[in-house]
Amino acid sequence: MKNTALTHIHESLGAKMLPFAGYNMPILYEGVNAEHETVRNAVGVFDVSHMGEFLLSGPNALALIQKVSSNDASVLTIGKAQYSCLPNNDGGIVDDLIIYKMKEEQYLLVVNASNIDKDWDWISSQNNLGVEMKNLSDEYSLLAIQGPKAVEAMQSLSSIDLSAIPYYHFEVAHFAGFPEVIISATGYTGSGGFEIYCKNSEVETIWNKVFEAGASFGIKPIGLAARDTLRLEMGFCLYGNDINDTTSPIEAGLGWITKFTKDFTNSENLKKQKEAGVTKKLVAFEMQERSVPRHDYEIVNKEGNPIGIVTSGTMSPSMNVGIGLGYVTIENSALDADIYIRIRKNDVHAKVIKLPFYKK
Repeated sequence: MKNTALTHIHESLGAKMLPFAGYNMPILYEGVNAEHETVRNAVGVFDVSHMGEFLLSGPNALALIQKVSSNDASVLTIGKAQYSCLPNNDGGIVDDLIIYKMKEEQYLLVVNASNIDKDWDWISSQNNLGVEMKNLSDEYSLLAIQGPKAVEAMQSLSSIDLSAIPYYHFEVAHFAGFPEVIISATGYTGSGGFEIYCKNSEVETIWNKVFEAGASFGIKPIGLAARDTLRLEMGFCLYGNDINDTTSPIEAGLGWITKFTKDFTNSENLKKQKEAGVTKKLVAFEMQERSVPRHDYEIVNKEGNPIGIVTSGTMSPSMNVGIGLGYVTIENSALDADIYIRIRKNDVHAKVIKLPFYKK
């Protein structure tokens, strides 16, 4: 099992450590609800250094990215990032990712920790264009500094105006004493903030300076358990739960990152699927009775007939109500539709609602 460059710090802080995607990761510090509220109301820091980073360079770098990804990366300018996915040949998704345009002819791809090897092999297998590929995953660390006070708390660490970086844009700039840190206005929480990419040799100093700068703003370390409840309140997909090798981006509600203005892996079949309509769809639902939906619980209709499966579920810390995502038959996917979650042989009433669950 791999450690991040900060594992010893998490252990010294008393974090509950568990294996996650092959890494020894901090899951909890003081508790999910308290950590969740810190990010929603102040500022919290996640060590997400287990994520993967690939650098693609050369005259055909964009052509390769256009070939393997569903979104249109040609619209990216230097300093801009884009959410996308890697379709496979069978209608499913290899992974979802963020693409950063670093320079002309150079792009950084940030992929899920559990899929680093799979993604590398997949993109490499499609690279008949002579694109130079570097897997930087073991060399770089990633801190997600998230929450409404993140900008104010971190401004003293950088010479650039952090409030001027728009959502899904980034700067390569001085941060916490280091000259070439990627400061990205992205995240997985819906509460604003930054993701900081730096070298492993830099991250402990940066971590310490981040906590010094944020001390008066109530900054705290946050584990992966709260990361999951935060992303679910926003309805952000989690690979392995809500999307996988068998779910199409159209079924998953990711048509907005599936651009048929270009050819990409399996684009012809996905376009046909979009035109013909899907038979199942990922929906958001809210429990109408006090109960907690969980991954893999069955979804049924009023008559008790199976219509789908829960992919993600929790008791929302912000709203104190059970919420979830799940695939249901298209006939049961309309807003306000009544569905039922089978929890220990009881069919518990839920309603299909519009995302996000959490409204600021």
